[in-house]
Amino acid sequence: MSLKSQLIINNKSRDAQGGKTFERRNALTNEVASTGAAGTVKDALQAVESAAEAFKTWSKTGPTQRRAVLLKAADLIEQRAGDFIGSMMAEVGAVQLWAGFNVFLTAQLFREAAGLATQIQGETIPTDKPGAFSFTFRTPAGVVFSMAPWNGTGVLAARAIAYPLVCGNTVVFRASEFSPMTHQIISEVLIEAGLPEGVLNFISTTPEDADSVVEAIVAHPMVRRINFTGSTNVGRIIAQKAAKHLKPVLLELGGKAPQVVLDDADIDGAVNAAVFGAFMYQGQICMSTERFVVDESIADEFVKKFAERARTLPAGDPMTDPNVIVGPMIRPESGDRINKMITDALAKGAEVIAGGPALGAAMPATIVDKVKPGMDIYDLETFGPITTIVRVKGVDEAIRVANDTDYGLAAAVFGKDSTRALQVALQIDAGHVHVNGATVQNEAQAPYGGMKSSGYGRFDGRGVINEFTDLKWITVEPSDQPYPF
Repeated sequence: MSLKSQLIINNKSRDAQGGKTFERRNALTNEVASTGAAGTVKDALQAVESAAEAFKTWSKTGPTQRRAVLLKAADLIEQRAGDFIGSMMAEVGAVQLWAGFNVFLTAQLFREAAGLATQIQGETIPTDKPGAFSFTFRTPAGVVFSMAPWNGTGVLAARAIAYPLVCGNTVVFRASEFSPMTHQIISEVLIEAGLPEGVLNFISTTPEDADSVVEAIVAHPMVRRINFTGSTNVGRIIAQKAAKHLKPVLLELGGKAPQVVLDDADIDGAVNAAVFGAFMYQGQICMSTERFVVDESIADEFVKKFAERARTLPAGDPMTDPNVIVGPMIRPESGDRINKMITDALAKGAEVIAGGPALGAAMPATIVDKVKPGMDIYDLETFGPITTIVRVKGVDEAIRVANDTDYGLAAAVFGKDSTRALQVALQIDAGHVHVNGATVQNEAQAPYGGMKSSGYGRFDGRGVINEFTDLKWITVEPSDQPYPF
């Protein structure tokens, strides 16, 4: 039996206008995994109006009420872990490890966001006016339009909703068409936790209707912020739509994360991080390690051990085998896209040392060695269970190659000389860099975001308060102060 999701507007679940729906199918079996409500522009505008009305009161709530809702939501998502894991496995092919990890991270994020309720602060400013006071004050921005992707299904949806809410905003949340049921569960949990009517409104749409629905929401005068996590191509479109209406956008986009392995690296430690960073959730994480920049003096040993580990990773259907580590990609077309990159790389001198071609959405853990500039796979985001080895000579070339990409989201550096490794990390253009750790990292209290074509702005940490509040300068002055005329 497939899952069925609905829209949630003003805390009421309902079908889309006209009853239109869309299907999300299992990428391996083509069976219907879920049926989502295909929201229309009219539905979307009703969601915005509901959020705008709720903002009048939610923006005036105190930190204790906001914190209590988010803490309750954390408890509820843990209580509904079975529903959430089952939905994520069915809709997006998540293995149990990744789905369970998302439950943990989602609860962690709700609790961390709750702690920000009392951190929304201004500051006093010195003034030359006698008897006057000058200070800053942070106020909620208004209605926030949030869009999250299907891959970090729980945690990315949670941050798109929780941070605006704790700052006193109301939210219109658009689900991914690949995971409408899983995203609905996140929304249901927050409403069950005590959000008043209209504070969070949930919509889903077909891919065909997405452009018109997004355009209508972005253009609405009561929408004051937009945040989007997803591909760089779509992020550019969202940014252009928002720029037309002079609305701030927070973007977390694609990546081509490098793991630099220096000549003094702990090889076994680097391989452990490599396996996790490259193949966790089939490499379909924006932080997935898509490039291993390895010093040629230790490359053979690293590649040999990495390939041996990759070959042991069980691949298959997580719905039928709980031991699967490498599950299916999000859609069968992903295999054709990646196979073209492999063919191009092999024709130009690269070697496949583990795994092999994809068959539709199914693909084993795959490593391509001796990758060089000029190969498609050197530049393009693969977003699948495939990674590359680029051999370099010395630290300077390693830094150059690590930065030889349009992206700048995540990176890692391995080296026993931690001072030298830190110096390398400081020279890599990425929003977060991990010394002797994998590129795939998430801690709710840490700022998260990218550089270059990986987007701008920061989720998480206290910095996220700046994204979802307006800063006002206020003075209180003597009414009888003199003016020059």
